[in-house]
Amino acid sequence: MKKSMLLLSAFMVAVIVMSYAQEPMKKEGPKKPPTVEERLKRLKEVMVKDASLSSEKQQKVAEVFKQFFVKADKIAPPPPPPPNKEEMEKLIKERDEAVAKILTPEEFKKYKEAEKKLRPPHPPKPGEKGGENPPPQG
Repeated sequence: MKKSMLLLSAFMVAVIVMSYAQEPMKKEGPKKPPTVEERLKRLKEVMVKDASLSSEKQQKVAEVFKQFFVKADKIAPPPPPPPNKEEMEKLIKERDEAVAKILTPEEFKKYKEAEKKLRPPHPPKPGEKGGENPPPQG
């Protein structure tokens, strides 16, 4: 009897210890997209670090991007469906033309490099590193 009680107690302790070792289940839904303010904050971080713009030019570029973000959200409100590609390309072109008027050609070149870091991540296309269906070797 003592032996069975001891085994039962040891088993219960083991079960309790293992249940606490498990990660709790997260009850979060899908991640919500960043707000305009969060995207502007990220813009400022990238532009300060990579584009080396003066604070005056940073403010002007931020205002152009703010207008861009508001218009882009109207075209394709987050979360997906994906945006209308032609409308989005037109909007990006307008944004870049407005930024080009603010910056010198050298600053604009740095801006274009830095702007690539602001783009949302996308799943790799077939054949890209990490994508399915790599091109045939030969």
